[in-house]
Amino acid sequence: MNHMDPFTRTSRTTLKRLPERGAFDRETVYGILDEAFVCHVGFVVDERPVVIPTAYGRVGDTLYIHGSAASRMQRALSKQIPVCVTVTLLDGLVLARSAFHHSINYRSVVIFGQAVVVEDTDEKMRALEAFTEHIIAERWKEIRGPNEQELKATTVLALPLGEVSAKVRSGPPKDDEEDYAVPVWAGELPLHTVTGAPIADTKLPPNIATPDYVLSYNRKTNQAIVYGEGGRNARSRSEAV
Repeated sequence: MNHMDPFTRTSRTTLKRLPERGAFDRETVYGILDEAFVCHVGFVVDERPVVIPTAYGRVGDTLYIHGSAASRMQRALSKQIPVCVTVTLLDGLVLARSAFHHSINYRSVVIFGQAVVVEDTDEKMRALEAFTEHIIAERWKEIRGPNEQELKATTVLALPLGEVSAKVRSGPPKDDEEDYAVPVWAGELPLHTVTGAPIADTKLPPNIATPDYVLSYNRKTNQAIVYGEGGRNARSRSEAV
């Protein structure tokens, strides 16, 4: 199979309502996963549904989730129970002429599957690097890596991107034809993630300068560095996808 072939549609990933918003191509799915920061992990434990927000990292067709080995989520998912992971990006508010047609422009991904514990030390380190670089590129090479004790205290779970789909809403409001005559402003209000000025740790020695990748941080640029040419992981990740 070509690794850029679309994801296979299943009964769970095929959209029943507004199917035109569904997307199964890897470029769309990867783009959403690589831009977002937080995923929500849904599962059932003790016969009760639980949804936990957490950070993640992607390497090729694998989503990695990590946390304390003692956490409820890590212990539950380690048993390879069914899991549903969602990621959402909010792109703007859609203001229509009628209350019913107000909406939100968004990009989302839903993943179904079963996570497995990463036992291989090398893969575990690659996953932890992916978490760090996903947040801010070029950081991993400068910081102290996890030591043996920290590795033992951390569980890394790998969730294959097998049963997955994206859903995207973009563009202006879609009012009923008769409502276009309503004399009220309608349109889109774009929303963006922006960075403020860096705030140095109060315990930071004065001779340590703020790195360029912090001063010039941009989410789109970060994606290009990590997943495109020039990043520490560029080769391995591009080959993986």
